[in-house]
Amino acid sequence: MNIKISLACLLIPLTVFSSQDFSIALKNHKKNIALIIAYKDYHPVEYAETKRVLEQAGFSVTTVSTQSGYARALDNSRTFVDKALNKFKPLKFDGIFLIGGPGAHTQLDTGLVYKIMNKAYKAGKIIGAICYSPRILAKAGLLTHKHATGWDNDKQLETIFKKYAVHYDKKPVVIDNTIITADGPSSATAFGKAIVGLLGHKK
Repeated sequence: MNIKISLACLLIPLTVFSSQDFSIALKNHKKNIALIIAYKDYHPVEYAETKRVLEQAGFSVTTVSTQSGYARALDNSRTFVDKALNKFKPLKFDGIFLIGGPGAHTQLDTGLVYKIMNKAYKAGKIIGAICYSPRILAKAGLLTHKHATGWDNDKQLETIFKKYAVHYDKKPVVIDNTIITADGPSSATAFGKAIVGLLGHKK
């Protein structure tokens, strides 16, 4: 399936954290977050904006991908990969999140990613996905009988979610217990803030 995701949303306004957001974050500044991206064609806004919000809140962010080196985004920007997936230990992190983009379909929709996300979820970690990647969580069996959202420009999400018994909420961001999903780049800030909020209240 050829998934084309517009870069029209590359420029989105930066938001200022409230004092409450920061007070929560400062109490939890040792939280470690992993953002998993495709090595090629990850979405730059979904990655960079989510990471910005998390780091602004004082969380430590580790970038994980299928290979080591520098991953390349849709707009040809690059980011350093801190950890390759085959050496990634999910239980060392408080939260693990899948970033979207067309590369997620070809590189992250795999048995290894299913295993990693299931292991994290069963260990009580906060997990989530944005854009295309909630489909990966659905296929991994993690969204069964849960509420979720995701990218639906191809009008296939509702069908896919029904196949895996997922309740589709047509909202920018959906939180169901310890799983956070978001619909795309325009919701990256809200996605990041949802992560901060959920992890900030988790002991």
